[in-house]
Amino acid sequence: MWKRSGHQSKIKAEDGPLAGQFEVLGSVPEPAMPHPLELSELESFSVFEDIRLHIREVGAQLVKKVNAIFQLDITKDGKIILQWTIDLKNGSGDMYPGPARLPADTVFTIPEPVFMELVLGKMNPQKAFLAGKFKVSGKVLLSQKLERVFKDWAKF
Repeated sequence: MWKRSGHQSKIKAEDGPLAGQFEVLGSVPEPAMPHPLELSELESFSVFEDIRLHIREVGAQLVKKVNAIFQLDITKDGKIILQWTIDLKNGSGDMYPGPARLPADTVFTIPEPVFMELVLGKMNPQKAFLAGKFKVSGKVLLSQKLERVFKDWAKF
């Protein structure tokens, strides 16, 4: 183990930046999200609204079963056009537009047509993932629990 002795700071108060040495930066650009009027034109938007209502009805039960936060990034031409977060870890569950407020356990990046096929049961999620049709980061195994949520929603 080493021991520090006789250490003196080499930075002096007058060594700071001179006036005018800083560059004023602009605000951070917003992600390329569609205008709210365009959102209703997306097929997936109405599906998300339906799932949101379902989670409000049975969210407390889902929190006990799932215990995870999912972020879904819906893409078009490689750019994120829509983000939704499904929080089935806190309170009685919630689903809201935008990125996860708390760190997401699993993040899905899915093109909109693929998402629609997945939620409508036209495509097997595991086969689609292995074929590279969408990306998953974080805890990949939790995606099976989200699949069950979508299947329960589809029954209604």
